Amino acid sequence: MSQDLKKMYRTVMDDHFPEEMRISFGDQVLIYRKRTWRIRDEKSGGLIEKGLRYGENPGQEAALYELVNGNLILGDCHFIEPGKGLVSALTEEDMIQAGKHPGKINLTDVDNALNIMRYLEQRPAVVIVKHNNPCGVAYGGSLAHAYERANMADRIAAFGGCALFNQPMDKATAEMVSENYLEVVAAPDYEEGSVEILARRPNLRIIRVKRMDRLQEYANLRFVDFKSLIDGGIIVQQSALNRIRTAEDFTLASCEYQGKTYTIARKPTEKEYSDMLFGWQVEQGVTSNSVIYVKDGVTVGIGTGEQDRVGVAEIAIFKAYTKYADALCFKRHGLSYKELQLEVEKGRKDKALIEEIDQETRKNKGGLIGACMISDAFFPFRDGVDVAIREGITAVVQPGGSLRDWEVIEACNEADPQVTMVFTGQRAFKH
Repeated sequence: MSQDLKKMYRTVMDDHFPEEMRISFGDQVLIYRKRTWRIRDEKSGGLIEKGLRYGENPGQEAALYELVNGNLILGDCHFIEPGKGLVSALTEEDMIQAGKHPGKINLTDVDNALNIMRYLEQRPAVVIVKHNNPCGVAYGGSLAHAYERANMADRIAAFGGCALFNQPMDKATAEMVSENYLEVVAAPDYEEGSVEILARRPNLRIIRVKRMDRLQEYANLRFVDFKSLIDGGIIVQQSALNRIRTAEDFTLASCEYQGKTYTIARKPTEKEYSDMLFGWQVEQGVTSNSVIYVKDGVTVGIGTGEQDRVGVAEIAIFKAYTKYADALCFKRHGLSYKELQLEVEKGRKDKALIEEIDQETRKNKGGLIGACMISDAFFPFRDGVDVAIREGITAVVQPGGSLRDWEVIEACNEADPQVTMVFTGQRAFKH
């Protein structure tokens, strides 16, 4: 059975989807063309045209389509026009090293990384995505520095992930990347010598995304978002637009309740505004119901896809502690926390090594002291922020609009030291 599964993972499936797809919106028609690439046939050795390896799992046929014709206007919304392809426009030349032929998840991870990156500043930044959620996002003084920070934010989850770089890959960064196992590396270009370094990993997919120099233009463009139902039905919606582009777009938290005005007592510092803006942009690519923590331009803990807000706030705290401990362990001992734990259990390492890491992690509260808390929806109760305040966060970003906003404002004002909070005026759910 295991051999059969291994064979399935290696198999590039045929797909029976048409070469062209047309979608009519009344009298307006969008035309899509299937994207295929020439690959080497393992049996004949010749070149053949193939699309995606498979879908989300082996055995699922899948196809990638690029919008090639049609200008859709519905109401006052002008949807994205043809000729602006990113992932859907990848050519053989853009797949500098195909590694294993790409499947659906490889390319949707690149796409969600681009979804986050389009809102970030143009200074060196790296987004590492796994299973369509970010596991580490960071700014840096250089591209290599940004990658080191993003990777160490969650070194374990980054294993086998997709790393997107907003500047051309240089040799110093390539050396760092080649030390780790990634499925996909994507960048606007690759400096001389960097591809040879990355190619030390033969299965790594090395991708050039040529329009990344204009990526911020996509922050203002909507596309039609399709969701298919198990009965064959389809839900369509406009893609979301993020209205928060600068710190000035935030509103200091305030509300009315039973004739009384509640306002946040402390305004954010410049540093807090910077982290709050960074965190809200990262939040655009996180599966809801979510809460994340950021500090100094890097993610500290990312909680995704939970059903209750206090629960996801607690999960993100747990992840911050575990990732902090693992990073400490790896830097000091060259082992993951779990590996060191096993060595201690087997008597091959001193127990004091684990205790030292645990003590330092608790002392620094998993790096959460001074962090900003970002929530993609309002807090229905104050318990969500209370659990984060106990960990030493200093600022909160949330949409606002809860019946108990006053309660959450009070929780921040009662904190010692006081915690600041801003409203975005919009939700950031992503399902």
